[in-house]
Amino acid sequence: MSSSVNLLIGLAMGLNLLALGSSRMPSVIRIVAAQGVALGLIPFFMEDRFGWLVALVAAGTVAVKGLVIPNLLHRAMRTAKIDREIEPSIGFVPSMLLGAGGTMAAVDGAQLLPLLSEHAGTLLVPGALASIFTGFILLIGRVTAISQVCGYLILDNGIYLIGLLLIHSTPLLVESGILLDLTVAVFVIGIIMDRIQRAFDSLDTRKLTVLRE
Repeated sequence: MSSSVNLLIGLAMGLNLLALGSSRMPSVIRIVAAQGVALGLIPFFMEDRFGWLVALVAAGTVAVKGLVIPNLLHRAMRTAKIDREIEPSIGFVPSMLLGAGGTMAAVDGAQLLPLLSEHAGTLLVPGALASIFTGFILLIGRVTAISQVCGYLILDNGIYLIGLLLIHSTPLLVESGILLDLTVAVFVIGIIMDRIQRAFDSLDTRKLTVLRE
C-alpha cells in the first residue's frame, strides 16, 4: 500500500519541478491536471477495504482537478490569447532550484515530526510541504494570472495531502471540504481573471499597480 502511495506522491513532487521550469502555460496546466489525477487516486491505495464514500469523493477529486478545472483554464488561456510566461518575477531556473531545495528540506524536515506509524513510511507530509512551497513560488514568481491560478492549485494539492492524514477518521468531511473550497476559489479567480482581461486586455497582474482611486 505505502509503495503505491509513495509512487504517486513522488510523481506529484516531480511534476512540481516541471511546473516551475516550464514557461508554456498549456504545459503547466497539463502538469497540474496530471498531478490532480495522481493525488486523486491515492485514497484508493490508503484503504484496506473498498469504501463507497471515499471512492466517490476520490472520483470527484480526479474529475474536478484533472478535467473540469484544467478545461476552464485552457478556455481562459485561449480567450486571453496568451500561452507563455514571458517575464516572471523569479526566473525559471532559480524557481526550479528553489523548488528542489524546498523539496529536499521537506523530506528532511518531515523525519523530525512525530507522525503516526502508518504515516511515517509514506511521503504524505514531505509531498504536502513540497507542493505548498511550490505553489507559493508560482504565486509569487509568476505575473500572469493563469500561472498564478496553477500555483494556487498546486498549493491546494499540498493541503489535500495533509487532509489525507485524516482519511481514516473523517474521510468524507476532509475531502469534500477541500473540493468545495477549491471549486469556489477557482470560480472566484476566474471572475477576477475575466475582469482583468476586460480592463487591461491582458492577464498580466502587474498592470493592477496602475489602478488609482
